[in-house]
Amino acid sequence: MPTHSPNFWLMKSEPDEVSIDDALAAPHATVAWTGVRNYQARNFMRDGMKVGDGVLFYHSSCPEPGIAGIARVASGIKPDPTQFDPKSPYYDAGAKPEDPRWLLVDVQALRKTRLLALPELRARPELADLVVLRKGNRLSITPVEPAHWTIIEKMLA
Repeated sequence: MPTHSPNFWLMKSEPDEVSIDDALAAPHATVAWTGVRNYQARNFMRDGMKVGDGVLFYHSSCPEPGIAGIARVASGIKPDPTQFDPKSPYYDAGAKPEDPRWLLVDVQALRKTRLLALPELRARPELADLVVLRKGNRLSITPVEPAHWTIIEKMLA
């Protein structure tokens, strides 16, 4: 049976919605990653993510955005229930239960880290190709190269 080499991801969450502290306090430190409404980010979940993949838990849309924790993908993909809830800000009238448009994975927070903010990430030339640092990138989920993951782990040690 082939073994899965883990992939690595950066997943953005607004701390007002789900922070690393919220995730760590959740049962089994696991949260459903709801609300992804970009097809490319959805496709990363659908086509690339596997249970056990590493996740950089990133706080976005806040006074000091940056990596706030380390997590892992804890489930396979499943339909995001918020797409069917008219009261949800993530409601999608075009999505049907028999043909869901939006997906989620469960993410398990492993540990909170010191905040690794954007200026510190940008100051490292070897991270210049990190997708979150590219001009115009607004995706909530982006792949992280293994070399970048290793550098960031060392920065957080």
